[in-house]
Amino acid sequence: MSEAAPAAGQWRRAHGHADRGRANHGHAHHASPDADSRWLAAAAALIVAFMAGEVVAGVAAHSLALLSDAAHMITDAAAIGLAIVTARVAGRPARGGYTYGLRRLEILSAQANGITLVLLAVWLAYEAVRRLITPHPVAGGLMLGVALAGVCVNLVASWLLARANGASGRRSLNMEGAVAHVLTDLYAFAATVAAAIIVLATGFARADAIATLVVVVLMLRAGGGLIRESGRIFLEAAPAGLDPAALGSEMAAMPHVAEVHDLHIWEITTGMTAASAHVLVEPRQDCHAVRAALEALLAREHGITHLTLQVDHVPQGDHQVDEHQAAEHHTDEHHTDEHHTDEHPQADEHPQADEHHADEHAPSRSHCEDSHGPAYRPAQP
Repeated sequence: MSEAAPAAGQWRRAHGHADRGRANHGHAHHASPDADSRWLAAAAALIVAFMAGEVVAGVAAHSLALLSDAAHMITDAAAIGLAIVTARVAGRPARGGYTYGLRRLEILSAQANGITLVLLAVWLAYEAVRRLITPHPVAGGLMLGVALAGVCVNLVASWLLARANGASGRRSLNMEGAVAHVLTDLYAFAATVAAAIIVLATGFARADAIATLVVVVLMLRAGGGLIRESGRIFLEAAPAGLDPAALGSEMAAMPHVAEVHDLHIWEITTGMTAASAHVLVEPRQDCHAVRAALEALLAREHGITHLTLQVDHVPQGDHQVDEHQAAEHHTDEHHTDEHHTDEHPQADEHPQADEHHADEHAPSRSHCEDSHGPAYRPAQP
């Protein structure tokens, strides 16, 4: 690195750009494990009890729709059980090498929920196609009664999960996974009710398989969404709906900011967005004040409180080069307007000299040789 880099590092050590007051921002976001577990356990018990009876009824009625609902309810119970365990573990404070705690366990749980939904949907689709090709007689009355009871059970389970999610005080992809399971099952029972009515009214046994395919579509949609959202978090992508380029430009537009680069935005878990950036401040301006203004901006406008900013004064040489380049560009435009009809064939005789001249006036990167991503600067007037 150049001489400017050690000087900048010394300046940071001397001035202490870590704001101790920021250390507690956002760290009370964890779920309330006791409140969550109470409601989650009630929902799981209700689902398991009904699922056992539904398996018996599905076998007796020869209904694939009921059996598919029962199979899905097994995954409901597993998802809720996993949510109980994850809520307790993820709520523990950070310690040792796990500096963020075990918060991403809930993302693992959500991804597992999504994968099981997709795999189960594939199996049910296969069985439904078999039933379409070779229909089986279905006991419509028993099918209808169990499906109506299933609608009621899942409504109650959804209410219990909503209470658990509300007790946590924040959005949780893990809880959303459990809710997705139960809501998909609710829609499945509604489709089964419609199929049972058709079977009773017309004797059309294939309605049972068609209802199963409707469930398959719902399961693929819910499972795919969970896999996609959890995948974004594991790949440390910026939160959906947050444009890093727009955020970088917004930061660069703040007073006395000369440049923002190395901007990274990611989610540690749902509802816990983190960001880091290297900010260059104009010479003779207060770095602490600029940092505080940027922290307030990101917290107020984007809800980002887990923020790490490396703030330095722009190296004096870079600042002077930028001013010289802007002035030279303005002068070149002026001369071009006055002599746009002149021809200078000899201008192309020394292209290497022109390139060397351009390199001399390019903005220096000596202050951050390992910069990643684009650099954002204030818009030129």
